[in-house]
Amino acid sequence: MGKIKVSEQDIINALCLHIAHKRQITPQEVDIELMYDDDYGFSAEAYVNDRKQVLITANIIEALRYWLETEMSIDPFSAALELVLDDDEGIIAYVE
Repeated sequence: MGKIKVSEQDIINALCLHIAHKRQITPQEVDIELMYDDDYGFSAEAYVNDRKQVLITANIIEALRYWLETEMSIDPFSAALELVLDDDEGIIAYVE
């Protein structure tokens, strides 16, 4: 398969799809803000119906695995995932 770069927008899309699937709503009803903190690492805030949910790195990885399986037809558990803070592209992920 090689190494695949996942853009920040695709990470946001993955989170929207995953949260929508879990809550049985449409992905358009979910707003996501990705964040990085030197002390806490990667996280995100999800907003659904004016309610905020804080997502940790494990939640982001879980959403990316869901996205790999449903949208990319890639076995989500055979893939190694790495989140990266890129100076130019923001928060991206590598799938190998």
